[in-house]
Amino acid sequence: MIRIPQSLKAFIDELSDLPSIGPRQATRLAFHLVDKGKQSVANLADNLDKLKNIKVCARCFFIHENPGDLCDVCADKERNQKMIMIVEKETDLISIEQTKKYSGRYLVLGVIPKTGILDDIQKLRLQSLKSFIQKEFGGQAEEIILGFNPTSVGDWNAGILRKELDGFSKKITRLGRGLPTGGEIEFADDETLEGALEGRS
Repeated sequence: MIRIPQSLKAFIDELSDLPSIGPRQATRLAFHLVDKGKQSVANLADNLDKLKNIKVCARCFFIHENPGDLCDVCADKERNQKMIMIVEKETDLISIEQTKKYSGRYLVLGVIPKTGILDDIQKLRLQSLKSFIQKEFGGQAEEIILGFNPTSVGDWNAGILRKELDGFSKKITRLGRGLPTGGEIEFADDETLEGALEGRS
């Protein structure tokens, strides 16, 4: 019986924990890295080690490497702080930013379970937003945009958040239906996202 080296097996186990990667694909990736040689493995290890420098923004919970507590968006005084888009994933935020059509700030809430029940971290993030709105704007933002996927789950979650944030903004909107029903923000092209931003209601 062939024995896989323990170090390789441990690496495969770590890869298997990543989203969308099962044990078989993790095994293929691990062998691919070994085949590329020691220098390639060393480069990967070095870049993985640098991930320790990444911090989470104290205001929107996006990632950054800045000296202070705020990410590039939250530290930008030119951004409209009274317009706040709530997204589930960091990749959703990146996709919206790539359109260059949104000038407000964000809150990265985390992926909401299908039950619609927020976990403790999500509740803390939402409370942080409410406290920010209370402190900075006297209790009401200009607009809160619920940047959720146009799916039945996204619609359900948007309804929950709308109730949760009632009274904390002059208006609460959703992205327009330029996004196809059942689609995901992360994979939409810039033109589609631009239409969704302009058509929010």
